[in-house]
Amino acid sequence: MITEIEDAYKPSDDEPFMNDRQREYFRRKLLSWKEDILLESRETLAALQNENENHPDLADRASSETDRAIELRARDRQRKLIAKIDSALQRLEDGSYGYCEETGEPISLKRLDARPIATLSIEAQERHERREKVYRDD
Repeated sequence: MITEIEDAYKPSDDEPFMNDRQREYFRRKLLSWKEDILLESRETLAALQNENENHPDLADRASSETDRAIELRARDRQRKLIAKIDSALQRLEDGSYGYCEETGEPISLKRLDARPIATLSIEAQERHERREKVYRDD
């Protein structure tokens, strides 16, 4: 069942957490983000294919190859981001979206709006980052 929401709708703490309207809002937000990434990837791929020209000057060739490597790294990051978006969409389907994987507590709507793929509450994320820093500094 698809829930209708108006375009101006923003999730609010005044309504039940992860109700049908909120789930639909985040589903649309995630799908739109994914579509933007895929469109950008297609455009980049087309640009890289068109730029497959011979550069007689070594400096031009090196610059072109560096640009290409940077673009490919960016595409790889976006591929990983799409996997995270797909995972968030799956959590929306199974009812676990919006809840911290570590504590089971609701993730704040502000955090989800800013980072719809979030799997940890701010507190759990900060603990995770502190632990990471401790292990890195050893």
